[in-house]
Amino acid sequence: MKNGLFILTSLLLSNFISAQKFSSKTGKVTIEASIPMFEDVFAQDDNNVVILNADTGEMASVSVVKNFKFKVKLMEEHFNESYAETAKYPKATFKGKVMGFDKTKLTTNPQKVTVQGILNFHGVDRNVSSKATISAKDGKMYMKGNFIAKSADFKVTIPKMVMKKVAENVNVEYNYTLVKQ
Repeated sequence: MKNGLFILTSLLLSNFISAQKFSSKTGKVTIEASIPMFEDVFAQDDNNVVILNADTGEMASVSVVKNFKFKVKLMEEHFNESYAETAKYPKATFKGKVMGFDKTKLTTNPQKVTVQGILNFHGVDRNVSSKATISAKDGKMYMKGNFIAKSADFKVTIPKMVMKKVAENVNVEYNYTLVKQ
């Protein structure tokens, strides 16, 4: 995971040299593509690395795709080998901005914000927009949000024999507790 933090730092270094930074190495990201009446298609990564420039609202995150854990090991194996192809595409990254971010206006009450940026998954870059909430307490920032990603948009092919058991629209949720660096 040190490598992931290095990549994030490199991505934003020019903007972060004198900026106030907040980060986490234990961000939670979940993916869910369940269809009613079939087995849950749900996985979670508890080691998402995220960094936020508190002066500008710019942020970046990285997940090692193999870190997504499923309840069913066979599902996890298929995800890594056939869908995400983690040997070829080991990381998912996001680089974007919390729109209208103003650290001086953060309170313990969660504020609604929009996060926009580029998600890279499976070797494909896509613009994403996410509704989120952000708050601050005891020197930490708390950010929580979600968005929908379509498998086809990221060139992920779902085999015909399981197509009716896996949703085309994948719900992606994130939950970060960020501490000042």
